[in-house]
Amino acid sequence: QVQLVESGGGLAQPGGSLRLSCAASGFTFSNYAMNWARQAPGKGLEWVSGIYSDSKETHYGDSVKGRFTISRDNAKNTLYLQMNNLKPEDTAVYYCNALRIGAWGQGTQVTVSS
Repeated sequence: QVQLVESGGGLAQPGGSLRLSCAASGFTFSNYAMNWARQAPGKGLEWVSGIYSDSKETHYGDSVKGRFTISRDNAKNTLYLQMNNLKPEDTAVYYCNALRIGAWGQGTQVTVSS
C-alpha cells in the first residue's frame, strides 16, 4: 500500500538547521510531484514547499523562502527538506504528501526553541 514516512524532526535552536526525510513506498515515486506542509500548534495546515517529479522546478512559501530547500532522490524514493536559519515560528508538525494520489505521511515534529 501507499506509504509515506517522515523522519528527522526534533529540537533545534533558533538559527539552527534540521533535515527532514520522507521515505515513499507503494507507488512509483518518480512519477509524482511531492510537497511538504506543516501545522503549527493551534493553526491550520500551511503549504511549505513543492517539487516536480523530475526536480526541474521547486516552489516555496513566502515564510520559508531562502531558508528551506526541497530536494528528492528518485533512486532512493526519498523526499528531503533542508531547513536552515530556523525560527521559533517554524515550530510545527511537518508532513510530506503526494497530492495527486491523496497520500500523506504521519508527520514529524519540529520544535525551534532556545
